[in-house]
Amino acid sequence: MLKMELVGEGYVKSHHNAALREMIGRSAGSIEYKHQNISAVLRLLGHPWIDGYKPAENFQNALIDGVGRYLDIKGDGDIQRVPEISALADAPALFLETPPILQEAFDIEKEPDALKRLVRKFDPAQRDARNRELGELGEERIFYSEQARLKEAGRSDLSRKVEWVSQVDDGAGFDIRSFSADGSERLLEVKTTNGYRMTPFYLTENERLLSTERPDEFRLVRLYDFQKSPRVFELTPPLEESVMLRPINYRASFSG
Repeated sequence: MLKMELVGEGYVKSHHNAALREMIGRSAGSIEYKHQNISAVLRLLGHPWIDGYKPAENFQNALIDGVGRYLDIKGDGDIQRVPEISALADAPALFLETPPILQEAFDIEKEPDALKRLVRKFDPAQRDARNRELGELGEERIFYSEQARLKEAGRSDLSRKVEWVSQVDDGAGFDIRSFSADGSERLLEVKTTNGYRMTPFYLTENERLLSTERPDEFRLVRLYDFQKSPRVFELTPPLEESVMLRPINYRASFSG
């Protein structure tokens, strides 16, 4: 059902429910709830889930193991498709949502060991960071969104000056140079995911340093639910007030 939904194919959930009832002998409500449990696990892995099956926690280890076996065998290509997007240059400006608060964050360390192993094995932040095509599409969407926003504000002059910096310099510490309507500079680092708004992401040391050196201009742009319906919010420095930053790598060298 999820694969059909992601490619725009229609289906009837009740038909699938009926087929499962006949196969495993469970009630309709029980099957609905199991689908909600699956949605909850997919959410933690930064995957989209079936519309109408709101994530429900309190899932059993057997379900966690089942999702893990599926991903081991099938991979996540079918549920992490890079969307086919055309005419981005004509897309309207994205509505800027209120960012989540740190207290909403999910702490994996408090969860059962089976779930911790699954999330670490299929690390959503690492997966999104590897997906260069998704990252570039997200940057492109924000590039044109910034141009559209400035045009709507009556600043076509500034709209023409928006730059997609990472296309020529991927070490700048930001992806897009844009502007506020008053002409002040905006340095946008775009982080894109097909997952939900709280999906973790990687931040480079270069990006973190720039956020501290130029806090008035730097903005971390979180583009999420990209595969279905792109939504966005911005984080303003100091980033530590919005997200938990944990070092995960060390640089090893043979000299000081």
